Amino acid sequence: MTDGMIPAIEGYLSTLSTVPGETIQLFASSNAGECSLTIVREGEPEEMVHEENGIAVGDHPIPERAWETGPGWPRCWELTIPETWRSGVYRVTLAAERAPNLETHSHWSKLCASHDILLVVRARKPASTSKILLQLTTNTYAAYNSWGGKSTYAYNSSDRDQGHRVSLLRPGHGYHNTAFFLWERSFVRWCDREGYALEYAVNHDLETWPDGFNDYRLILSVGHDEYWSSPMRDNLERFIGGGGNAAFFSGNSVCWQVRFEDDGKTMVTYKEHYKEDPLYTPEGHPLLATLFSHPLVNRPENYLTGVGFPMGGYHLSHDAYMDGPGEYTVKRADHWALEGTGLNEGDVFGAENTIVGYETDGCAYHEQNGYPVPTCDDGTPEDFVIICQAPSRWTGMEFDVYQEAGVSNDGRATMGSHTRGGTVFTAGTTDWAHGLKNDPIVQRITRNVLDRLSAD
Repeated sequence: MTDGMIPAIEGYLSTLSTVPGETIQLFASSNAGECSLTIVREGEPEEMVHEENGIAVGDHPIPERAWETGPGWPRCWELTIPETWRSGVYRVTLAAERAPNLETHSHWSKLCASHDILLVVRARKPASTSKILLQLTTNTYAAYNSWGGKSTYAYNSSDRDQGHRVSLLRPGHGYHNTAFFLWERSFVRWCDREGYALEYAVNHDLETWPDGFNDYRLILSVGHDEYWSSPMRDNLERFIGGGGNAAFFSGNSVCWQVRFEDDGKTMVTYKEHYKEDPLYTPEGHPLLATLFSHPLVNRPENYLTGVGFPMGGYHLSHDAYMDGPGEYTVKRADHWALEGTGLNEGDVFGAENTIVGYETDGCAYHEQNGYPVPTCDDGTPEDFVIICQAPSRWTGMEFDVYQEAGVSNDGRATMGSHTRGGTVFTAGTTDWAHGLKNDPIVQRITRNVLDRLSAD
């Protein structure tokens, strides 16, 4: 590295998830010539599992349309995952530095650069150490990742022109933009403190559904689980129909349909521009890459989760309820999820950590005998029980796709549950995990769900 040059490094792995015995590869670029690498298992406490220095790294260009094709950089390192590594979320940290200049006796303070990459290690034998599977929202990570020039959003894409095909294998995965550390990390650390063992996977693993996934009792979604494929839904809905359980401690969940290409390396979604999708026809297509709730797809997320973004919306974000309390109001105090909380109907909770926001899900409902009851007009199951509600609202309705999907300007964030073979619980908000820090009510509800739905 030329003296005075600021070091830089970034990279990506050959896969988002792996199992012990498989080999992962690193592809990186740096102007420092070499880097060090550490791998830490996320949790409380964190666990250092690998450390290595002197890895040779070249300085490589970023190709055109890198957001879509990936960088295509050469491999610089690989590792066979040891059999001793537990299922978990692993943070791979690359570090490059500029050393002091001994010839000029200057620049005595080192300049360092680092880059984090997320890796999930699944259990070689699913459900062998826990009956609870946390599948990370890696599709959402990819959708918001603008590395290489574009994401699936205009606001952080070059020329404010969003991409429709994005690579899952590029720098920025997991620790940048909307990602693991905003929601899921808090949940993982809380589970460690409370003694809840988890096993881990990524969104795409629900599409491939490895052998043994049916042995789990409970599959979790935490945080911002916005992008799903039809095969992901098919497999999870089949799992629930067979008696498995699911809990969505998340919001804006299962909102946009995506398709995977290139053996899961590329994610496709046309979203508001669905008429540009090659699968578009005026009559509709079940795999059209737009809102699941759009009439041309006609598979509202409510069928799965009980709620959906069209009848939810924003709270404490996007100019909606910016002075809102971020709290839930209890509607059904006798529901099992509230057992032991001491809550009564009309009580509120969650304001200290603003657990309601920033994106929420709800359902169409009417009042019956003093209680909110789903109308089921939007696909919500008939036995769905509304436990808690909070005001929410859609903003930014400039695209036809939202009106066509029946988006409401007067929504309600909704916590609830239903049973269809197995039981599905939904918190109805992205920010639920924020309350795990110090809110005893949020903690008790989370325990109730985990305990009940993971039991044999």
